[in-house]
Amino acid sequence: MESNITKFKKYLYPLILITPFFLWGTAMVAMKGVIPNTTPLFMAGIRLLPAGLLVLAVGMILGRPQPQGWKAWLWISLFALVDGVMFQGFLAEGLVRTGAGLGSVMIDSQPIAIAILSSWLFGEIIGIWGGIGLLTGVLGISLIGFPDRWIVNLLQGDFLNISFNWEALFSNGEWLMLLASLSMAVGTIMIRFVTRYADPVTATGWHMIVGGLPLFIFSGIGESNQWANLDLNGWLGLTYATVFGSAIAYGLFFYIASSGNLTSFTSLTFLTPVFALIFGNLFLAEVLSEIQWVGVCLTLVSILLINQRERIGQWWHKEVREENAETSNSQKTDRSAIAKQVSLKITDSTSRSIS
Repeated sequence: MESNITKFKKYLYPLILITPFFLWGTAMVAMKGVIPNTTPLFMAGIRLLPAGLLVLAVGMILGRPQPQGWKAWLWISLFALVDGVMFQGFLAEGLVRTGAGLGSVMIDSQPIAIAILSSWLFGEIIGIWGGIGLLTGVLGISLIGFPDRWIVNLLQGDFLNISFNWEALFSNGEWLMLLASLSMAVGTIMIRFVTRYADPVTATGWHMIVGGLPLFIFSGIGESNQWANLDLNGWLGLTYATVFGSAIAYGLFFYIASSGNLTSFTSLTFLTPVFALIFGNLFLAEVLSEIQWVGVCLTLVSILLINQRERIGQWWHKEVREENAETSNSQKTDRSAIAKQVSLKITDSTSRSIS
């Protein structure tokens, strides 16, 4: 019989797994309301540096060891460059220049890159069901983020009325969201190498601090009036994005990613736009269309397929084996019946001949 503590951990762990993506989704909603009154690089710096100090403080309370040696600091610096400066910088600049839907599709396409890199570097098996899950997730977030008229035109076979050009892509900032997605994907892979030389919690804190400083420097050089138009609600939004959307979310994410299966865990990234849309509806009066609701359902199905791909594969092989066994037994029974009928005919024919 399971103890109460074991049961508590059993039911709490799934909640812990989805917490970073819930916090990221709601933080996106908070930043949507703040970005018109501040500047992107300043907001990116605010999300990182104070959050890094909080993570380090928690690490010290928990007795986590500090990085030791040049290899640890080298990996933390590279981690800060990719997942700190590049990811947060591209994301913040992209929020100014792109729509939330298409930007969300691009930023949350990273599990595909992570799955491929994890398979190549760490030997994690995607499998046919994992591949189906990834494709389903991409389809789901595409239905969530792409304009409904694009989807309708594609279903009707009308490809000419889908307006798209590369100049608009680069001027509207969608490429920045794509770069942000790739940066976080590479950063998630890098955490495995970082934790070979440093504790995952303290490494996460230091990479936020090291990555946040250049963002503040770039903001001071190229931006102005970073906080002049911020009111109480704006500061509260930044505080939420910093404490919950960065310190807690990134601390949990990279701690779990440092030891768990990256393909399964990062597939939950598809939940981020789902949470963003739900809370955007509640707080910003954003309305989901029917096509977007279909996308939400497909996203949830993709998470199930990716995380349960091994069990589904085992169940599928078991069903196939049982079906093959039934077919084989049926064929044996048929052959036995035919042989029996032939034997009876031969016996009957022999009896007649003797008579």
